[in-house]
Amino acid sequence: MTSFTYGVDISKAYLDVCRLPDGIHRRFAYDKTGLKALAKWLTSEPLERVVYEATGRYHRQFERYLAQKGVPLSKVNPCRARRFAESTGTLAKTDRVDALMLARFGMALTPDLYIPISQELEDMRELLVARRALIKDQTAANNRSEGLQIALVKRQNATRQKQIETDIAAIDAELLARVAADEAMKQRFDILVSIPGIGAIAALNLLIDMPELGTLDSKQVAALIGVAPMANESGKRSSRASIKGGRRDLRNSLYMPTLVATRFNPDLKSKYNQLIEAGKPAKVAITAIMRKLVILANALLKKGKEWQQITA
Repeated sequence: MTSFTYGVDISKAYLDVCRLPDGIHRRFAYDKTGLKALAKWLTSEPLERVVYEATGRYHRQFERYLAQKGVPLSKVNPCRARRFAESTGTLAKTDRVDALMLARFGMALTPDLYIPISQELEDMRELLVARRALIKDQTAANNRSEGLQIALVKRQNATRQKQIETDIAAIDAELLARVAADEAMKQRFDILVSIPGIGAIAALNLLIDMPELGTLDSKQVAALIGVAPMANESGKRSSRASIKGGRRDLRNSLYMPTLVATRFNPDLKSKYNQLIEAGKPAKVAITAIMRKLVILANALLKKGKEWQQITA
């Protein structure tokens, strides 16, 4: 019996769906009634997977609803899906075409199935996204303050700066309270903050943005965060390897903790100095330390043990 693969293009108002291999297209309203009808159609025939793009707030309700119905989902990076479409010679971009391309993507590459996260973790992720937006607003407000001349504008900007600080502190308190209320998450949090260089905010970023941490091997965790060097060779040409892909927001959030680790984590400080003495550029050395830091965090979570300095 044929198992079907579905591609779903998600927009604010509609869900455009293509089923392969028979090529049937259908459109559903993106509301409770439409989701119910879509789930009924998806589960009426043998189902391989449903492929859709990560589209921020638009995909979350769709993802949550179908995951609760037990539908096998595969969430893919929009950039990767677009490159796949272009590789097939498809340059047009419409909702119908995108749904077809996602179904073809699913059949050709069989992307990994999405593992649903808890509602609590999803709520914490929303708080973290809001915090990152506030940090950007704070940076913009701080930069504006340097060139302001009019007293009224200065006061308004100062008021905005104080409000942003208050909002960030409120989100931090809420996130920490949620961690403290969850015994398993609290244990993971305590392990992370025991590592020199990883403070409370960095630990929250790791817990929320990389819930897989502690279940991966070293190569997987480095690739997932985007700090694994990728080879760049062809024929006799051999260019320097560089990092690509990964979870950029998480990588950015670990930059400052990595700098702290190069000063206060004995093992990582020693390794950083070795790299610099060997002539490595500072950015390359910092990336290498970030990789070691996240691999260390993964190993300790896997063992369920806090960091301890090894003495000779």
